[in-house]
Amino acid sequence: MLRAMSSYVYIKKRLHPGLLDTMVRGGAQALELFAARGHFNYHDKDHVRELGNWFKSEKIEFHSMHAPLYMSNDFRSGGQALNLVDMEKRNRIEAMDEIKRAIEVAEYAPFRFLIQHIGRSDEADDPRKFESALSAIEHLRAFARPLGVSLLLENIPNDLSSPEKLMELIRLLRYEDVGICFDTGHAHMMSSVHQAFGILKDRIRSTHVHDNKRDRDSHLWPGEGNIDWDETMQSLRSAPNAPALLLEIEGDEAMDVPGKLSEAYGKLEAAG
Repeated sequence: MLRAMSSYVYIKKRLHPGLLDTMVRGGAQALELFAARGHFNYHDKDHVRELGNWFKSEKIEFHSMHAPLYMSNDFRSGGQALNLVDMEKRNRIEAMDEIKRAIEVAEYAPFRFLIQHIGRSDEADDPRKFESALSAIEHLRAFARPLGVSLLLENIPNDLSSPEKLMELIRLLRYEDVGICFDTGHAHMMSSVHQAFGILKDRIRSTHVHDNKRDRDSHLWPGEGNIDWDETMQSLRSAPNAPALLLEIEGDEAMDVPGKLSEAYGKLEAAG
């Protein structure tokens, strides 16, 4: 499996080539950038150019970008959330426009996948929200496709993003290029990794790999929570479209990212 890493580990810092280098030193062969403007400012052409030039010069795959979650510059600042299924049409339009700004990064720095949430973490199911989700995915796909970007929907802890609901969305949309980013930590919190994988496996194109103790979405390194990694790796290896093994970890200032990353790849590749 392709070794990949999310820049989420540095979400509290402005992303620069030196931080990308640390993930490559840990063994990452491909990267996902998290579109939070205080971290990766997709509005800033100079910032996009700086990181795009790094990908070109290092010949590391710009695998995916996580769609923005907030309008504000700071991640989880309490600012307005971007919600494609908000009950207010004006808020849905603003969210759509902001996500499209992030997709436009592909004009200079091409990437394969946009990882998209449907609703917020506490989103309740509602037929009107489901219809909004269908419309939003169709619209974003039409915008992203000419830029070579495919949409991947992420299983997150809410009623609209359960494995069953995501597969219903995909079935109704009938687009072969709309897939799933399979999040191990979220699956573990909602039911189990094994159960969620069984429902989603045919459409999984990438992953978010992290651990937790089922108490909160803590984005721990594999082995620091209580996910069964032998079973999880057996499942991921059986996916029909071999997805990247993409770690999405919550970092801290003292963390030795290259060392922990190398250790995590070794642990996961030996599991199962």
